[in-house]
Amino acid sequence: MRGSPPRRYGFVLIDGYALMSMASAVEPLRAANLLSGRALFELTFLSADGGWQRSSVDSAFETLPLKAARPDFDVVFVVAGGEPMGYRDPRVLGWLRRLDRGGVALGGISGGAAILAAAGLLRARRFTIHWQHVDAMRARYPDALIERRLFVIDRDRFTCAGGMAPLDMMHALIAADFGAELARQVSDWFIHTGIRSAEAPQQLDATRKYELRHPALAAAVELMASHIADPLKLSDLAHLSGIGMRQLDRLAQAHFGKSAMRFYRGLRLEKAAELLRQPSLSLTEVAAATGFASPSHFSRAFKEEFGTGPGAWRQAGPPGR
Repeated sequence: MRGSPPRRYGFVLIDGYALMSMASAVEPLRAANLLSGRALFELTFLSADGGWQRSSVDSAFETLPLKAARPDFDVVFVVAGGEPMGYRDPRVLGWLRRLDRGGVALGGISGGAAILAAAGLLRARRFTIHWQHVDAMRARYPDALIERRLFVIDRDRFTCAGGMAPLDMMHALIAADFGAELARQVSDWFIHTGIRSAEAPQQLDATRKYELRHPALAAAVELMASHIADPLKLSDLAHLSGIGMRQLDRLAQAHFGKSAMRFYRGLRLEKAAELLRQPSLSLTEVAAATGFASPSHFSRAFKEEFGTGPGAWRQAGPPGR
């Protein structure tokens, strides 16, 4: 590999991208160049119009406009935060499609996968996205192969969940191209000795989040959290958790002060309240993403839980905003 040209990585920055996600992606590549003593990676920052592209905390990267960029990238990553479900800039979507036709590998960081999906570039590809957008993506793209992992590499698609997950994905890419020893040196450089596998969860498991001590109750809550859009019956939850329905209800009542199914509905409605913060999603899409058979059923349940209907709640914004 010595003497070979550097791998060209492009990063398309969508306004409001998360600074931590971006830094976690590019800093390992910079460190790989530094520690190897040669240019293994050439980084190019891009945006639709070029110029300074502002992040979530108003810091910025200077970017090239897409029309001025050479197309001969090895990989181009879309970095997005905020509300990527509503992003539809035809210049960016068209440019990504042209790269795909030219054989360029594509990636999504944090909410970037939503933009790749909008461009039709994730069909028949496994991918991941930040957990905040998983249920909305499933509602909008029922056939999408979404996985709740830190990162997913499927042939020429590289996606990760954002936050610190890009560091773990870049560790895998550096190891694949330049060896595990250099990847380990990069991880040590950032005092990131606990490299996580792609299969690592994006969120705290139920046991720690709800301080659950009974393994069957923990298993049931994990099932609930992973079946928001397609809710399970009490009998299914009990059977899959290895206990009876009455015992599951008694455990839920003792720990949460409500029945198992009442707690389950609360989880789904909390997710609905979260999704309502994304104005690009219709009430029908939010209802489908949280497992309600119809918008009217969803509206009644939401009002019973929060004291106001979802439309009024969305207009007013969440408490404390």
